[in-house]
Amino acid sequence: MGGLVDAGNAVQGAIVELTRELADPVRLTALQVLAAEGPHTMVQLADALGVTAPRLGNHLARLRAAGLVTVEHTGRHAVYRVGREDLLGVLTALAHYAGKEEIAPPDRAESGADLAHTCYDHTAGRLGVSVFALLVSRGALRPPDGSTPDVALGDDLSAFEDLGVSPSEVDPGRRRPATACLDRTHRVPHLGGVLGHEVLEAFLSGGLVRRGREDRELRITPRGRRRFAVLLPGF
Repeated sequence: MGGLVDAGNAVQGAIVELTRELADPVRLTALQVLAAEGPHTMVQLADALGVTAPRLGNHLARLRAAGLVTVEHTGRHAVYRVGREDLLGVLTALAHYAGKEEIAPPDRAESGADLAHTCYDHTAGRLGVSVFALLVSRGALRPPDGSTPDVALGDDLSAFEDLGVSPSEVDPGRRRPATACLDRTHRVPHLGGVLGHEVLEAFLSGGLVRRGREDRELRITPRGRRRFAVLLPGF
C-alpha cells in the first residue's frame, strides 16, 4: 500500500495549487477583495490594493489560469469576479487562523483602532467583523459570494433589531442598503452601505461606543462592553 503523499491525487493536487496561488500577498488580497466585495474592474482593484495595473495584471492572469477568477469584458472595461462562490469561506477560515493570539507577533499588542474604528461611515475593526458575523449567523444577511457588490438581506431581520436598527424603516436613497467591506486589519468582511451606517449611528446614540481621540478610532464604553458581551459573545 502506498503512502498518503500521492502526486496523482486530485484533491491533494488542488489544495497544493490553491495554496501556491495564495502565497503571494497581491494575489491573496485580490481574491479577498473580490470574494468579499464583489466584481471590480482592473482599475478599481488596482486602486484598492495600491499596486499598478500592469503588476496586478500579471497576478490576475495567474489567478485566471488557476480558475480562481473569471473576467468579463464590458465595453473597454474588464470586470473580474471570483471563480468559485465558496472561496470566501476558505479565505475567512485562513484569516481566522492567522488572527489567533498564539501566532500573532508577540511585540504587537492590539490597539484601540484594531478593536473598533470607522471605515467611511460604518463600523470596522474587530467590532465591525463581529457584527457582520452575527448578522450572517442569525440569517439577517446572506453571506457574499463574490457575484455582486450588494449583500442580500435574509429572512430573519431580528438581529438588526437587536443592534438598534429597523431595516424596513431605512430609506437607502441612491446608496446600496448593505455591502460587504473587506476589513483592512482582520481580512474578513464588515458591514457597509446604509445599514452599516445606521448600525454605527445606533451604537453612538445608544452610548455603546464614542469617538476616540485618534483619527477614526471608536472607544467602547462600559455600557457597550456589557451589551456586546451578551449580543456578541465571540467579541
